[in-house]
Amino acid sequence: MAGKQAVLRELLRTSGQTYAAEAGIRLTGTPQPLYRTLVLSCLLSARIRASAAVASTRALYDAGMRGPRQMADATWQQRVDALGRGGYRRYDERTATQLGDGARLLIDAWHGDLRRVRDEADGDVAAVKRLLRRVPGLGPTGVDIFLREVQDVWPEYRPHLDAKVLQGAERLGLPRDASALLRLTDERPSVVAAALVRAALDEKIAEECLEAAG
Repeated sequence: MAGKQAVLRELLRTSGQTYAAEAGIRLTGTPQPLYRTLVLSCLLSARIRASAAVASTRALYDAGMRGPRQMADATWQQRVDALGRGGYRRYDERTATQLGDGARLLIDAWHGDLRRVRDEADGDVAAVKRLLRRVPGLGPTGVDIFLREVQDVWPEYRPHLDAKVLQGAERLGLPRDASALLRLTDERPSVVAAALVRAALDEKIAEECLEAAG
């Protein structure tokens, strides 16, 4: 047990930050940060570097696309340009379309407020996943990213440790059971999840963490 605690403690020391925090999002249960986290989740779900997704989320915000109304009102080219500034070039044109379509869906279906999605799902994880998957560009991977990022402010879905999180746990020799894993630390589940995703995505992070803890 002590060895596993040391490994997780070292991982959290070096990689203990949510992707939302890295993108400059101060996540609360209010509409704008929830929407920005949704956009981040869409970008992170593509086969592209996480750093580019984070930088592009910041670039969209800096360009004024801070909520679904501003995203929908922006031109397609403005969205493409912001994504390009963030380094999100491989999927920029398709993603620019999806972000516009997704923003309009949020406005039409939920008045631009993701809290209405939460209310409609009423704590049912299958229901919230089904509703979120209506958003263009947000497939199963993106939904998992969103739920693991927002689980501290939507606690009815906590702990949300998806397959990528558990892949990181396995790489580090940590329990793949959510309850056993979270008993190793007092850190918030969202932070633990993000740290383990980084270990899953980057073998070097895992190797350095195991070496330092050993």
